[in-house]
Amino acid sequence: MPTLKDIRIRLKGIKSTQQVTKAMKMVAAAKLRRAQDRAIQARPYAGKLKEMLASLSTKVDTSLNPLLSPREEVKKVLVILVTSDRGLCGGFNANIIKMAQRVIHEDYAALHAKGDVTMICAGTKGTEFFRKRGYNLTAAYPAVFQNLSFDSAREIADTASKMYLSGEVDRVVLVYNEFKSVLSPNLRTEQLLPIAPEQSAEKGASSEYLYEPSPAAIIDELVPKHLHTQMWRVMLESNAAEQAARMGAMDSATENAKELIRLLNISYNRARQAAITKELSEIVAGADALKQ
Repeated sequence: MPTLKDIRIRLKGIKSTQQVTKAMKMVAAAKLRRAQDRAIQARPYAGKLKEMLASLSTKVDTSLNPLLSPREEVKKVLVILVTSDRGLCGGFNANIIKMAQRVIHEDYAALHAKGDVTMICAGTKGTEFFRKRGYNLTAAYPAVFQNLSFDSAREIADTASKMYLSGEVDRVVLVYNEFKSVLSPNLRTEQLLPIAPEQSAEKGASSEYLYEPSPAAIIDELVPKHLHTQMWRVMLESNAAEQAARMGAMDSATENAKELIRLLNISYNRARQAAITKELSEIVAGADALKQ
């Protein structure tokens, strides 16, 4: 049975931890507001760009642009995984890493067995996990979220584009956390390359646009911008989902510490009451002995 001193020491430690988790929750909440605003602001532009590209693809021969042309046979796949740089965010990283493993080992199991699945990891956690386990990492961007910028997203998208154009890979897949709500992120798997025609292409084609100089010239200009914007949107979504996950994890930790402090206070009071009762019993027993 722990002594009063042991319980006091443990209470002090838990109260200190509670203060840290409470402060981290407030910091994550402040960062979440900014990250959420950036992610939401990026969605309309990225969505409209995708819609316009889908509309244009119905008016031109997509085989003229290799990034729009699917390969007859998928022999090599590139998986771009987006995780966080730091932990203490609940199951944020563990869940998306499991999703990436499922994509590699189930969706592309035959290609992975032949070593034809490569990866690009954005974020320290994913980089460390897959590098330690011997996966084929073409490129890694650890600590990319320490100073998140559009240049990082453009560099990742350009690397994937060059690999696709050179024939190193036949498909590029994105695996990331999309910001859905503070309570839970949305695990997403999307095809980045080749750019797949959207189901809304027919709907977009019904709207009449005048293109200048020509749809073919515009589509060549829009494709790289689309890739850069989609990669940037993915990183903003992941950053917002990370902050939401961290805020939730720190809130749970704070509440758990509060409950643990309550239980320890009960144990402390019981131990102190038992000690007092024991001392009183000894005093009474001693007084009775003196009377005899």
